[in-house]
Amino acid sequence: MNLLERWTRGAKFVLILLAIVYVFSLVRPFFRPMEAVIGALMIPILLSGFFYYLLRPLVQYMEKHKIRRSLAILILYVVLAILAMAFIAVVWPMLQAQLINLVQNIPQFISLLEERLQEWGDLPFLASILPSDSGLAADFSKYLSQGITFLTNYLSSFFTFLSQFAIVMFTFPILLYYMLKEGHRFKRSLVKLSPIRYRKEVYRAATEMDKALNDYIIGRVIVNAALGVLMFIGFLIIGLPYALLLTTIAVIMNFIPLFGAIISAIPIVIIGLIESPSTGIWALVIILVAQQIQDNVISPYVFGKKLDIHPVTTILLVLGSGNWFGIIGMLIVIPVYMLLKIAWRRIYKLFLRSQWETL
Repeated sequence: MNLLERWTRGAKFVLILLAIVYVFSLVRPFFRPMEAVIGALMIPILLSGFFYYLLRPLVQYMEKHKIRRSLAILILYVVLAILAMAFIAVVWPMLQAQLINLVQNIPQFISLLEERLQEWGDLPFLASILPSDSGLAADFSKYLSQGITFLTNYLSSFFTFLSQFAIVMFTFPILLYYMLKEGHRFKRSLVKLSPIRYRKEVYRAATEMDKALNDYIIGRVIVNAALGVLMFIGFLIIGLPYALLLTTIAVIMNFIPLFGAIISAIPIVIIGLIESPSTGIWALVIILVAQQIQDNVISPYVFGKKLDIHPVTTILLVLGSGNWFGIIGMLIVIPVYMLLKIAWRRIYKLFLRSQWETL
C-alpha cells in the first residue's frame, strides 16, 4: 500500500465521520424531548455508576470472606451513612458558612479590588513600565471584575446543584443497591444477547470496558484526593481565605480534564489577590506545584499508560462535549470515549478490517 492510498483511505474516513456529525446536528432538534428525559435521569444514573465502581471492590472482598452480597451492601450503606452524618455534622457547616460569607462579601471584594489596583498603579516600578495612558490597568480591572462576576455565578450554580443533589440523594441509593447486587450479571446478560459466534469477542470487549471504567474512576478519585490534600495544606500555610471551600470546588472541577484545573484556579487567584498581592501569587504557585506533582508523579503512578489519550484529543473532546452537553458532558466524555474506542477496535477487527484494507 503506497502513501497516496493511505491518505485516500484516511480522507474517506474523515469525510464519513464529518457526514455523520452533520446529519446528527440536523436531526438533533427532534430528540429534544428525549434529551430532557435523559437529563432528568442522568445525574442519579451517573452517581450510581460512580459509586458502583468505588464500592464494588469492597463488596467483592467481603464476599470472598463468606459474607453474603446483600449483607455486604447493607454493611457498606451503614458505614456510608455514618460517614455522611459525620460530614454533615463537622465539614458541611464550615463549607456552608464559607460559601454564604463569600457570596455576601462580593460587593466588598469589588471595592477592595479597586483599591488594590489603585495601589499597584501607584508603584514606581509599575509606573515606569506601564505608561499612565496605556489603559492596561483599566483592562486588568475589567478582567478581574469579570472574574468576580464569574465566581458569583459559579457559586450560585454550585448552590443550585447542591439543592438538586439533595433531591437526587433520595433516588440514587436504590439504583446503587441493585447495581451492586446485580451488576456482576450484566456482563453475562450482554453476552447472551449477542450471536453465538461473537460471544467470545463480546465477553472480551465487555471485560475490557469494565476494567477501563473501574481503573479510570478509582484512579481519578485517588488523584483528585491527593491534589486536594496538597492544595489545602498549601492554602492553610499562606492563610488563603475560604481555603476549605476553594479546595472543595477545585477537587470537584478537577474531574473535568485540563479545563477543570483552569476554571477552579480563577476564583482562587482572584481571592488571593484581593487578600494581598503576595497571597495571590503564592496561591498561583501552590496550584501550579500541586498540578505538576499530580501530572508528573501521582497520575503516572496511578494510571500508568492505561489512558493512552493524546492531550489534543482530550481538549477537542472536552470542548465539543461542553458545547453540546454542558458540564455533565465534560465530566463523562473521557470515559465514554474510552468505551467507544474499545468497542470500535473490536468492531473494526471483526467486521471492517478486511473490507477497509481492500478499498
